[in-house]
Parts: sequence; C-alpha cells; structure tokens
Amino acid sequence: MEQKTKVTVTATVHAPVEKVWQSWNNPDEIVQWNAASPDWHSPRAAVDLRTGGTFNIRMEAKDGSMGFDFGGVYDVVDEHRQIDYTMGDGRRVWVNFAAGQDGTTHITETFEAEDQHPVDFQQSGWQSIMDSFRKYVESK
Repeated sequence: MEQKTKVTVTATVHAPVEKVWQSWNNPDEIVQWNAASPDWHSPRAAVDLRTGGTFNIRMEAKDGSMGFDFGGVYDVVDEHRQIDYTMGDGRRVWVNFAAGQDGTTHITETFEAEDQHPVDFQQSGWQSIMDSFRKYVESK
C-alpha cells in the first residue's frame, strides 16, 4: 500500500482548551470560522462527536460557483485532547489539543494529502482555515 504524504498545520490559540474544543466542534460555531478565504463560507455543519459518529460540513464559494461536502467518521474522540477521523475519501486526519500553562491551547492537525492538488496548496488552505479558527476564538 502506498504511503500517503502527511501534512501538518498548527496554531496557538489564546484561549483555554475547553473554549477551543467547544468552538472546534459546535456546528453553530463551525459555520462562523470554517473558510480558507473571505470568498468562501460553510453554510451548514452537522457533528455527532463520538467515536464512530459522523460529521458533514458544506463548504461553498460565496458567489455560488462551486462547493463541496467535507465529511467523515470519527475514529477517536478524547475530550479536550484528541480527535482522529477518516474523511469520506479514506484519508486520515489527526488533531491534537494541548493546554498550555498560560491559558493558551496549541492545536496540531496532521492530514494525509490528496493527489489532485499540490501539497503546498493543500497545506496553505488548511493553515488558512486554522488561522481563521484562531482569530474567531480569540475574538469571542
């Protein structure tokens, strides 16, 4: 079996892990931050946050020109620490949340790259979403 390229994005959020976890997993909040650029948005999100549960997030260009569903199944849910999931296309994602002593939370998200787009393009997009998340949480 071919080894997939793994890509990692990170952020340090100036908020406690409980707040970060809530914002990361609450569908009402996901639609507020889940976009890689200002011309995209996520009009809806559904989350069943448990091992074996599923999620589905609709991502669309604001002008309606394109969109896709981003979904999968949770493989591991360890509250305030870790979420691992398998996307609909079979690729895996690992997300770790580490509470800092100073009230911050460090998030490390590693995903298996797909073959359609260059790896640096994928990393840039996922990092942009991570940065959007950090800004959203810190502004609350």
